[in-house]
Amino acid sequence: MNILNSYKELSTTVADIVAKHIIKWPVTNIALPTGSTPIGMYEELVKKFDLEWTYVKTFNLDEYIMNPDHEQSYHSYMKNNFYGKIDIMPSQCNFPDRNTEAYEKKMRNMGGIDLCILGLGTNGHIAFNEPGSDFKSRTRVVDLTEQTIVDNSRFFDDVGDVPTQAITMGLGTIMDSKRIILMVSGDHKLNILNVAMNAAQTIDIPASVLQEHDNLEVYYCD
Repeated sequence: MNILNSYKELSTTVADIVAKHIIKWPVTNIALPTGSTPIGMYEELVKKFDLEWTYVKTFNLDEYIMNPDHEQSYHSYMKNNFYGKIDIMPSQCNFPDRNTEAYEKKMRNMGGIDLCILGLGTNGHIAFNEPGSDFKSRTRVVDLTEQTIVDNSRFFDDVGDVPTQAITMGLGTIMDSKRIILMVSGDHKLNILNVAMNAAQTIDIPASVLQEHDNLEVYYCD
């Protein structure tokens, strides 16, 4: 685990990893997260004006089951924080929807995910793979736990406004990525991070599946 001194350093470090990856492999497929942790990474990537996005295809890890034009949808999040600020064609930016088989097929036909950036939920979820998710799971519709709904309510006017379902890449889908970067911010997540990385693997801690990946890097800051 790489322990960084600040959120700024976490953001610049992971942004640099993404940028160097694109420079080395201009034709590439990258899986991207949402939430509060990666916002700084996106801000740093936007500053890299000379980065070439023409042949980069992005695949978002998840999306709520809601109108994609809603201000709190992940379509809106990505447009406002990233896609709308870089020179990338909308047709290159992919989001999961109810046609989960088509999303899986598209990733396979494109050669798979080369680089996957992940965040970590307070209950150990990655993407929207909640506790109990099968380690071999694929892209699917999921019910969100009460904990996740409460955690995400900070983005909504009221907890009752938070969607109760989402579509997510599965743990098996994520594990097929050639390289995975897990970025974690906040000492309130340190315990669950340690459990996920160092304790016995269990579906109760979905992120513990990452122990099996042979090209995983973890970056953490308080």
